[in-house]
Amino acid sequence: MKNLRLVTRLPQQLQLQIDGETLVASAVDAERRRAFFASSANFIYTVSLPASFTQDQQRLQWSKIATQHSDMEEVVLDPGDCIVAMDYLMERESLLLGSSAGCLLLYNVDEKTTEVVGRLEGGVNTIASSPDGALLSVTTGLGQLLVITQDWEVLFETNLDPQDATVDNIDSTGGQIRSAISWQGDGKYFATLVAPDSSASPTKLNVWERESGKVHSSSDAKTFMGASLDWMPSGAKVATALDRRTEGKCPLIVFYEKNGLERSHFSIDEPSEVVIQDLKWNCNSEILAALVSSGQHDVIKIWTCRNNHWYLKHELRYTKEEEVKFFWDPTKPMHLICWTLSGQVTIHKFAWTTAVSESSVALVIDGSHVLVTPLILGLMPPPMSLFHLAFPCAVNEVSFVTNNSKSHLAAYLSNGSLSIVELPAPDTWEEFEGNGIGVDPCCSDFTLNNCMHLTWIDTRTLIGICCYSEDYSLTTIRSSETRNLVDKHDSLFFINEIELRCSEDSVPGSVSSSGWQARVSKKVQLESSVIGVSPNPAKRGSAFIQISGGRIIEYCSSLNLSKMHPPAQFSGIGSDLCFPASCPWMTAVLCCKNGMAEPFLFGLDESGKLYMGKRLLSNNCSSFKFYSSAYGATEPVMSHLLVTTKQDLLFIVDANEILLKDIKVTIDGLVSSPARGKQSKEHITVWEKGAKLVGVLHGDEAAVIMQTTRGNLECTYPRKLVLVSIVQALVQRRFKDAIDMVRRHRIDFNIIVDYCGWNAFVNSAADFVKQVNNLTHITEFVCSMKNSNVSSKLYEAYISFSDQYAVPMADNESSPGLFLGNKVTSVLMAVRKTLEEQIEESSSRELCILTTLARSEPPLLEQALNRIKLIRESELLGLDDAKRKLYPSAEESLKHLLWLTDTEAVFGAALGLYDLNLAAIVALNSQKDPKEFLPFLKSLESLPPAIMRYTIDLRLGRYESALRNIVSAGNAYHEDCMKLLNGNPQLFPLGLQLFNEPDKRNQILEAWGDHLSGEKCFEHAALTYQCCSSYQKSLRAYRACGDWRGVFTVAGLLELKKEEIVQLAHELCDEFQALGKPGDAARVALEYCSDAERGVSYYIMAREWEEALRVAYMLSRHDLVETVRDAASECATSLISEYQEGLLKIGKYVARYLAVRQRRLSLAAKLQSEDRFMDVEDDNVSEVSTSFSEMSAYTTRSTRESSASVISSNVSKSRGTRRQKKGGKIRAGSPGEEMALVEHLKGMALTGGAQNELKSLLVALIQLGKEDRARQVQEAAGNFEVSQRAAVKLAEDTVCSDKVDENTHTLQHYTRMLRAHGSGHSKAGSWRIKALSPP
Repeated sequence: MKNLRLVTRLPQQLQLQIDGETLVASAVDAERRRAFFASSANFIYTVSLPASFTQDQQRLQWSKIATQHSDMEEVVLDPGDCIVAMDYLMERESLLLGSSAGCLLLYNVDEKTTEVVGRLEGGVNTIASSPDGALLSVTTGLGQLLVITQDWEVLFETNLDPQDATVDNIDSTGGQIRSAISWQGDGKYFATLVAPDSSASPTKLNVWERESGKVHSSSDAKTFMGASLDWMPSGAKVATALDRRTEGKCPLIVFYEKNGLERSHFSIDEPSEVVIQDLKWNCNSEILAALVSSGQHDVIKIWTCRNNHWYLKHELRYTKEEEVKFFWDPTKPMHLICWTLSGQVTIHKFAWTTAVSESSVALVIDGSHVLVTPLILGLMPPPMSLFHLAFPCAVNEVSFVTNNSKSHLAAYLSNGSLSIVELPAPDTWEEFEGNGIGVDPCCSDFTLNNCMHLTWIDTRTLIGICCYSEDYSLTTIRSSETRNLVDKHDSLFFINEIELRCSEDSVPGSVSSSGWQARVSKKVQLESSVIGVSPNPAKRGSAFIQISGGRIIEYCSSLNLSKMHPPAQFSGIGSDLCFPASCPWMTAVLCCKNGMAEPFLFGLDESGKLYMGKRLLSNNCSSFKFYSSAYGATEPVMSHLLVTTKQDLLFIVDANEILLKDIKVTIDGLVSSPARGKQSKEHITVWEKGAKLVGVLHGDEAAVIMQTTRGNLECTYPRKLVLVSIVQALVQRRFKDAIDMVRRHRIDFNIIVDYCGWNAFVNSAADFVKQVNNLTHITEFVCSMKNSNVSSKLYEAYISFSDQYAVPMADNESSPGLFLGNKVTSVLMAVRKTLEEQIEESSSRELCILTTLARSEPPLLEQALNRIKLIRESELLGLDDAKRKLYPSAEESLKHLLWLTDTEAVFGAALGLYDLNLAAIVALNSQKDPKEFLPFLKSLESLPPAIMRYTIDLRLGRYESALRNIVSAGNAYHEDCMKLLNGNPQLFPLGLQLFNEPDKRNQILEAWGDHLSGEKCFEHAALTYQCCSSYQKSLRAYRACGDWRGVFTVAGLLELKKEEIVQLAHELCDEFQALGKPGDAARVALEYCSDAERGVSYYIMAREWEEALRVAYMLSRHDLVETVRDAASECATSLISEYQEGLLKIGKYVARYLAVRQRRLSLAAKLQSEDRFMDVEDDNVSEVSTSFSEMSAYTTRSTRESSASVISSNVSKSRGTRRQKKGGKIRAGSPGEEMALVEHLKGMALTGGAQNELKSLLVALIQLGKEDRARQVQEAAGNFEVSQRAAVKLAEDTVCSDKVDENTHTLQHYTRMLRAHGSGHSKAGSWRIKALSPP
């Protein structure tokens, strides 16, 4: 679905030297981009060829009277001799010229020298060099064929037609045999064709071998038309023309294979009198051009083949007097060079454009027909179409616009006329299927010669870019309204603004083309050639025009400028919209930026670079399209950019990602390998190599249409676009459209609920059911509900969600009974309520309601069975009313329920209703074995009602209901009740609520207390025992939890004697000491045992020095004061020793850390200097650092024991644990040695408990008059604390640094720095006594 668009024309006039001089031959230098033309006066003209669309940035400004001053040199030949053939030899950088007298001359273009290399009898007819330039093939007027090497040696010479003996007997009248030569692309073969003497004389196409000169194959004798012959560059087939004038039919273009067999052919659809003078393939074998001569004019027709059909895509008309000839650029497949005898050289630059409009209507040009297919109705690859429009002559360009319910098509015809077609709404086009609709040209007083870029800028206004020609200047414009038209043609290109009017009313639902009148309302000169035109979607009557070099100007129609002068104008465009290079493919689209719709220009240049203004989006783009998610918008705003790359990847990029200026989005940079197990959200791999985008279906369709190189159409629905359209429908509350898309594209139904949150959906459930109005679809939706948030998990790779939509889900496992916090149950409850209120009663509605109950989590099977039970009861009553007929049968409902959920669960729910008959029916329909369930149901039927319910509840695990039922059964089952309580402790609160008798309540409380004791909840057990006056068990519970206050309180309740209390106190002291609670033991000893020595001793064990000293002075016991003094002194000595040992350890740890760190940095620098790509991990460096192990830094430890007998080992361990966290043994050379050292240094900090004990000791020493000893302890502890903090600071500064300074990164330096700046933080030094601080 492509049309061939003429991008620009670059005409130039060669200044011929002599009157009557004409051009006779041409050749091309592909390497240096120049063309040569030989004239009848033996002059050689040289013309430069543009390399690409971007090369004409020099702004070729040829006017009507200006001529191109080309290089010109004269070739001196014998009088009467002239050049008739020419070819360029790239190896010699020279032209090989052939004259009518038979001279072969080598003309050096740069040195301007001529050398005669040979003479041929009969004159030179054609010259053709092989593709590799090694050989030359020459034909003469006598029908001889010569193959010559670069050294001018004749490889072989033979007759063009060896089987024709008349070739050697040419009469003496000087008759010349016309012939043609064409080489195969690989140069192994070449084909020749001799022009017949008359239209009735058959000839043969001969294929020759390169080396041997033998005929490889020959075709059947045919009446070929002249010497039209060209071998496809790809080597697949040879194109020739077949003359059928004797049959009264138009010529055929016939294709032959290398073996001489005819492969295919097609008719050119012209009168039988026309003559095909020449055939030429372009360099990529995609386009075939033919020069067709008729009685009125010469036409260059351009065809291409898709799906085995040849489409006539363009026509270039010339007058008979011009005698046009042409050739394709040998390296630029879309450049066609035409030249006339008078020296007019025109370079036509074509480009393939998609034949699909923005409204997804395919308009494929095929000669005088335009094949019309609305892709939204179906995919019909050309040459098939829904219908076609038949024009008077070949169509060169079409432009399509849609406004409201009508569409307009403008067609520029090859004869310069214009046709307008008005089409009805596309949804009515099915009536025209298979029809051919004739189209009349517009009534106008002008002819649009050489028009390009025909574009609608309004429903009644067209603009076209025209190139100046003599024919146009002679056209008479008689309208008085065109006085303001520019009449000075000092510029080659200008804009024609065409105003359209229709004098006839269109018939609704029909196609009309009559009554249209066109006039040129304005002509505006342009300073350079135009590359592309795109209507401005943000402003009616405006268009963006791209001139050479990528510069953009905006054209505003005179119709939108009320009585302003001049009536049409240009406005400047910011540099951001201009392209860095010429982009033949340009499109202007609306994009939403900051809440405003603004136009943005996208362009694709010849090299595959895609731009948005000056911004480069892709380096290897092959095609691009735009998608709009807007539903039903008259002016859709682009939401996504679709790009295919040369690697056959399809990218779908959100417009917001492109418009963010602070983020440079390059499509090529999105190519990344996705994480394992995840889909790539950036691109889709195209299924067939070379497929390109041709169309997009916007809105809810969300379809991408691609065409393969073979011509087939493929329609895909990218998951990303589908999800975007679903989200758009959900935001607009179009639930029916959303569920239709979900079903069509197999999207998870949960997205309907999850996108805006299930709480919001519950509020919209009524609208959902009303819009969908299809119980089958609602049932599918209900069955698909899940508690997980599908939108944020399953489709997170395609769409993103705002935080406002994130609704936390309740944990269904932790709260199985919390229905209101359950997504599935809440949604289905809302749907069920709406069904009951809004939908009429029917069998389908009842089954849908049962589905909502069965799919709830947990399933509401009892409610479902109750509904089935009601249906069954009405059936048993035999009622035959109309209402019962609206419901399904009980059997059908039950089978539906059993199909939706587990049969065992349904059977259990039936039992839970205590309806044994219903349970039996469920068991029968679930195909249970009667031998299994009938005895069980009969045994239940024989039990008393309360016991039956109790038994069923136990089976179903409904213990609360079982407890209620067993209690209602009476006192005879009280033992079973207690077993139930003991087996299910959570029932104890309910048991207390159900029983009022004190004895039974106390029995339950005591059992509850026993359970709490077994669970080690002694405190709660003690209180529970007290509620039932079980004080002995309460006392044991308090002792078990170590609550000595509760023990003595309960002892008071038991009214124990004093001796028993004292004995109990002694036992508690021993227990607390064993449990490591010497503080509590001290209080019990003092308060209940009156044992001061023991109490003070316990306080010393607990390191409560101030409390021990207070008690000693309170009792005026100087002996106890001395005991405290001695213990404090010993503790001070021990702490000083430990702090000094800690200083040594810190020094060793820091030294080891610095050594390991330095070694790591040295190794990293060495690897970097050797340019080795290696990730320096901890494992690698640690293995090297084993030579620095010094194991004694971790294994040597002082084991000096304290001489204070009152300090127990467990208290020492407790203090050590509080002071230094054990991080495990550090192994030198281990992978984590460096970080382990850092963590170990951090763990050596004084904990809060250690600081409290230290401060208490310092206060006691001062109170005991040992200030010097206290100062020594404070100094040792302070040095240890400062050193530890300095070591941590040193490690933190070097762990992330790539350099270790031996002078700066030392422990001494950091220690001095910390002392100079004080403590550094609030908690450091809080234990210090200011009176002991040094001056």
